[in-house]
Amino acid sequence: MIKVLIDSIRVSLMSQLRVVILKDPLSGRYLPIFIGPCEAEAIAVKLQNVSVERPLTHDLLKSILTELGGTVQHIVVNDLRQDTFYAQIIVDQNGQTLTIDSRPSDAIALSVRLDVPIYVAQSVMDRAGITPDEEVETDLLSVTEETDSEERLSLFEDFVESLDLDELDDEENND
Repeated sequence: MIKVLIDSIRVSLMSQLRVVILKDPLSGRYLPIFIGPCEAEAIAVKLQNVSVERPLTHDLLKSILTELGGTVQHIVVNDLRQDTFYAQIIVDQNGQTLTIDSRPSDAIALSVRLDVPIYVAQSVMDRAGITPDEEVETDLLSVTEETDSEERLSLFEDFVESLDLDELDDEENND
């Protein structure tokens, strides 16, 4: 298993999906996992120390586990099948190890609340991990935003250049 850190949560400009980026600090490889906007917010709320009036679902899960005497040891993104990631929450309850099936986003949201390690199975990292080129180690979202912005700006510049401002000036003088 590879111990990873949450590098960032990014927004896909093409859809409502978010991407949580896990990073292996030793190898520099990244594991992008698409998640829903609600799950991304549940992770981000805790990472950014935002206080909420009422407990979120993952806060409730944390409370239930604690009240039942369970201690989450770690979470692991353990499988990838047909482009779907799978995770497990590893819990110690009175000396017995429990393995609870989970979506990666829920497991990660719980891990940030409990400050427990996140692991990725070697086989998952080998199949889906990416290593950015040294030259292209820029933020993928920023590159996409810049490209989109440049395209929009180019269209706007073309429009402005197509205007005949002399004609507009003549109309104002006639009024």
